Amino acid sequence: MQAIMETLFDVVYLVTVITIGIMMIRESRGNRQFRLFGCMAVVLGAGDAFHLVPRAVALCTGGLENYTVPLGLGKWITSVTMTIFYVLLYYVWRQRYRVRGRNGLTAAVYGLAGLRIILCMMPQNRWLSDSSPLSWGIYRNLPFALLGILVIVLFYRSAKAHKDCAFRWMWLTIVLSFAFYIPVVLWADAVPVIGMLMIPKTCAYVWTILIGYRAMRREGCAG
Repeated sequence: MQAIMETLFDVVYLVTVITIGIMMIRESRGNRQFRLFGCMAVVLGAGDAFHLVPRAVALCTGGLENYTVPLGLGKWITSVTMTIFYVLLYYVWRQRYRVRGRNGLTAAVYGLAGLRIILCMMPQNRWLSDSSPLSWGIYRNLPFALLGILVIVLFYRSAKAHKDCAFRWMWLTIVLSFAFYIPVVLWADAVPVIGMLMIPKTCAYVWTILIGYRAMRREGCAG
């Protein structure tokens, strides 16, 4: 039953975010903000597919223990694509609020993203084994968390300052995604049931994408 329900949930999630992303790219009509948002949604869905598809196959066939390498490779790829997701979200913020300059801020975003990707590439992560060390899970997620906090603060302040009703909860979706993700990183290996928090984490990302899509539909795509 778990295999069926989890697989259905993942299929709905992947189809939803990738479809919305493609629609936003096609319907953006030159609006860079929403085209970026569409690309962000496609990166999110395509990246997660590298992990979720092998996981669905494993659950429905021989079990997770028999798919260590494809699952590890999928997590590896997803870790990188999620970093790209937040860089794109930063540029959505710049486009939406017409931010110019702020080179130091951009450098910080690229610095944190680059550090995260470098740490994800280190062999000490042992992605392709069944004994990935917790310490490296923490190391590679520290710059990721800092990047997330930075984006949270930017959207919270800007939405409030501009009285942006459409994006007023964007910061909260990111907070929730990290709130559900961090316990999984820290304790899921010791307490497997904690891994279920990935479901509400995924829902938070769907909320993020829906905020952008609804804003596009509400505001139109001119300019």
